[in-house]
Amino acid sequence: MTHPFLDLPPLSAAHFASIEDRVARLLGTEQDVVIMQGEALLPLEGAIRGTAGPGTTALNVITGPYGQTFGKWLRDCGATVIDLAVPFHTAVSAGQIREAFAEHPEIDFVSLVHAEAATGNTNPVAEIGEAVREQGALFYLDAVASIGAEPVLPDAWGVDLCVIGAQKAMGGPAGVSAVSVSERAWARMAANPRAPRRSYLSLLDWKERWIDGGRKALLHAPAQLEMLALQACVERIEAVGLETVMARHASAAAAVRAGAVTLGAGLQPYVHEAREAAPVATTLRTPSGVVASELVARALESDPTLPLAAGGGALAKEMIRVNHYGADATAGVVQACLAALGAALEDTRR
Repeated sequence: MTHPFLDLPPLSAAHFASIEDRVARLLGTEQDVVIMQGEALLPLEGAIRGTAGPGTTALNVITGPYGQTFGKWLRDCGATVIDLAVPFHTAVSAGQIREAFAEHPEIDFVSLVHAEAATGNTNPVAEIGEAVREQGALFYLDAVASIGAEPVLPDAWGVDLCVIGAQKAMGGPAGVSAVSVSERAWARMAANPRAPRRSYLSLLDWKERWIDGGRKALLHAPAQLEMLALQACVERIEAVGLETVMARHASAAAAVRAGAVTLGAGLQPYVHEAREAAPVATTLRTPSGVVASELVARALESDPTLPLAAGGGALAKEMIRVNHYGADATAGVVQACLAALGAALEDTRR
């Protein structure tokens, strides 16, 4: 018996390259785009290990848990790391970046998360990119959560390494991811003796064996189903328009923030300023004495499919995440989440 998911012809190099081209158009970039065959942690780590080493001085911006992870990778590469941490209820500013440069003019690498779905904040990458260009540093950006929910423009913003994943606002698969790479970043990798080679983490392998070869022969058998799902995901965005998809996420975020306050049950937006709140997911602070993880568990009793979660680690006591991304970026989902949280809060008072 045949099966539509199993009995497929091999994915050709030309087909693979055409999907990369569609992703490049989505990013509006002229840079090389490599689709890597794994979840976004693969290019996130590969890009750092490819460009950082003992001679690197990195400014690592921490606005959530992923920034903390990047700092660990950078130190493991032998880089000197200067952490710039801001409270999770806010965003970093270009002014703070410039202050770090003034104090440490040797900085030649900047790592930043665009939107932190885990904490609900988003950073002003266009302004930060301008500050990074003034310094001449290499700019590494995690745009996994932001792509599809808000503009991601690596060329216009001067981003040298821009990593995206499809599993959040794009509403696509988690098993493949992509990174756009500038010529400066390729040169930094080529000059880095510690850059991974003949490794699943190696971006240089893709450069030398795929891009420089005219994208004629793939490095290894691709993740076929995930690649086809990524193609379908991008086609769906193209059909309705990226602006429409982003507007849907922005509307959902605004509705959660307004609705939480309207409930009058003590829920408050975790990120204080709406302009610093990520449209991909909204975080809420629970009232005093209410444990977020317990409240979420109670809310999910009525509908386990609601995109509600408690914050990670210590944040599980005070933070709720409404993950209104992809197919869940709708008014109906937002209303259902707020209704469930409101009912759960009423139950805690009885």
